[in-house]
Amino acid sequence: MNNPNTEILNRARKWLDESFDKDTRECVQAMIDENTNELADAFYKDLEFGTGGLRGIMGVGTNRMNKYTVGMATQGLANYLRQSFTGKDIRVVIAHDCRHNSSYFSEVTAEVLSANGIYVYLFDELRPVPLLSFAIRELGCHAGIVITASHNPKEYNGYKVYWDDGGQLVPPHDNGVTGEVKKIDSVASIRFGRVVDRITILDESFDRKYIEKLRSLSLYQADSAEGHDLKIVFSPIHGATVKLLPMALRAFGFNNLYNIPEQDIPDGNFPTVASPNPEEPAAFEMALKKAEEVHADLVMATDPDGDRLGAAIRDSSGAFMLLNGNQTAALLTWYVIHMMKEQGRLKGNEYIVKTIVTSDLLAEIAMANGVDCLNVLTGFKYIAEKIRQLEPDQEFLCGGEESYGFLVGDLVRDKDAVISCCMLAEAFAWAKSQRLSLYDLLLQIYAEHGLYVDSLVSLTRKGMQGASEIKAMMDDFRQHPPVEINGKTVARIIDYKLRIERDIYQGEQYPVELPASDVLQLILEDGTLITMRPSGTEPKIKFYFSCRGKLKSPDDYPGERARLLENIAAVRKTLPT
Repeated sequence: MNNPNTEILNRARKWLDESFDKDTRECVQAMIDENTNELADAFYKDLEFGTGGLRGIMGVGTNRMNKYTVGMATQGLANYLRQSFTGKDIRVVIAHDCRHNSSYFSEVTAEVLSANGIYVYLFDELRPVPLLSFAIRELGCHAGIVITASHNPKEYNGYKVYWDDGGQLVPPHDNGVTGEVKKIDSVASIRFGRVVDRITILDESFDRKYIEKLRSLSLYQADSAEGHDLKIVFSPIHGATVKLLPMALRAFGFNNLYNIPEQDIPDGNFPTVASPNPEEPAAFEMALKKAEEVHADLVMATDPDGDRLGAAIRDSSGAFMLLNGNQTAALLTWYVIHMMKEQGRLKGNEYIVKTIVTSDLLAEIAMANGVDCLNVLTGFKYIAEKIRQLEPDQEFLCGGEESYGFLVGDLVRDKDAVISCCMLAEAFAWAKSQRLSLYDLLLQIYAEHGLYVDSLVSLTRKGMQGASEIKAMMDDFRQHPPVEINGKTVARIIDYKLRIERDIYQGEQYPVELPASDVLQLILEDGTLITMRPSGTEPKIKFYFSCRGKLKSPDDYPGERARLLENIAAVRKTLPT
């Protein structure tokens, strides 16, 4: 058992038992006979049920997404739900995206839950994450599950769990569910066996309830004011917003919508893009081509599960520029706060939330208008947690993260690309009524609150070896932090794992009032911020860079932006990125 190969073989041979179906057994036997690297990666560990659920490559094996790992996760969740809601008729709602096996995994999940005496609401076809989050509270459910791997490569799938507030799992429930899942050490413990009477199918009529509620968040009536003729190109990139988002945009008064037919086809292969990630410029190629053909004003795209928004607007020359997540979040934050203030709706108890790797420009905008800005760890579940903790005494306006996720209002408790797209279009319509473009508005925000330029570098390290390399990299930075970067002294170090902030100049340290997380931040003497964080959902380590400059007028933007980008480039050269 000390030999890793022997241990892996023993783990694999357990899957030759009659408890597993014939196809699974044959596939495992073939992997054993060939004794390939695939066997090692499939069985060297159990696919970890993390604080939010499962995510991994699909296939047979303990480290893969398949019927049995999904079944074990669901059985553990069912056990925890019965412990948490004793004596109640437990209800769970399930949604899925366009990925391979997503529909199948959602059926497996419904089967196991119903076999455990739990009532299930199951959407009739693919739906985006925000609708699932909304459905939990709307239907009075105790939990929700969405089968998705977000914008991961096509070979991945995932299983995300939500609690009764519509937000992803946070303490103590994350650890509680994880503990129960770990207790399921055999497929014989899984209750397979669909109970039809405990499963209710949700159709398009439920979608309309969601859109009606979103419509109540509108701050500017685009359908009866200048700007209603805005030309918008939208792409779901083969994903779950293909029907819902155009319906929502039309409900907000935007009828000049243009699509890309090839990308309206739900397809887990994502055949028209290298990656279905709206953070990637290549994912916008077809949408931008269509936008030029129809002379569109705004281009928007969402990821496969419909919680992330990417957008492109025209700059001062009329050419399209892609907004990054921080820029979109800044525009939406400014618009929501400005309109609330103009309408006399700010009462002094409002707040926004952003993550620690999201631009401080959001905080500048909020504070300038008397609105609190709260910082949380990376992950939208922490934004949802703040909403739950502070309601009903304080009002959540909006919140976001640099990774293209944003939320307006608290109808949903996760990233919501549907309301974000609608509100971005609405902000454009309002700006147009003020004889401004969204680009003009962005520069106006920079001039008023400071120009923030950000950059992100992700290093991918796959498999068992990759995980070790990422850990070693973080350990090295933590134990031997640089004294100087790009000729600038490291003034402060914030270690979120140790929950300590060190002031290098003063020789003092302070506690970090956030939960422990494997994140390290370096702040240079000129204010440049560098953040290092291993991804919790992908085999990556991410390096975030942020610089702040001053913009005396919009005309200064190109030169000042170039200067800040040069600074970031120089900083990057000193790090292993």
